[in-house]
Amino acid sequence: MIHSTTPSLLEVGRIGKAHGLGGHVLVTLVTDRVAERTAPGTILIAEGRSLKVGSARPHKDRWLVSFVGVINRNEAEQLSGKVLEAEPLVGEDTVFVHEVIGRNLIDQNGVDHGQIQAVIGNPASDLMELSDGRLVPFVFLVSNDETTVHVSVPAGLLDDVDGVEDAGTGGGASGPNVI
Repeated sequence: MIHSTTPSLLEVGRIGKAHGLGGHVLVTLVTDRVAERTAPGTILIAEGRSLKVGSARPHKDRWLVSFVGVINRNEAEQLSGKVLEAEPLVGEDTVFVHEVIGRNLIDQNGVDHGQIQAVIGNPASDLMELSDGRLVPFVFLVSNDETTVHVSVPAGLLDDVDGVEDAGTGGGASGPNVI
């Protein structure tokens, strides 16, 4: 079910060059839901055109995909460079990046740490960047609503910026100096 607060389509990949003579294309995916997006029968949209996945398999750092009805190299070449979009796969724990940007980040103690300005991709966990430059991994997100994102973070992660700058200068902070 698609909620009205989510966008109608999400970018999930980009079609690269044709591969072989049978209508296959190389696809670079930008989704963490690869199995759902490459399953036979899945509908992906390229510039308003519905494409049904016929088959897909990993190929080096991309995916080799055939779409139903794309039967030769000429047809596959016409898809080259097109962005693939799809309906959102919404679960109860789904959080979209655009939903957290602009919201205030509140920790488990009720302290407001300011506004989330951006989300930075990171292999271990995407990072929410606060207006003062501090970074908070998404794995600490507990809940969010229309105006706030609630997190439960380890001690010290969200120390005041002034406290971090004073570390090792007699300001009472302990631990090694990090430069």
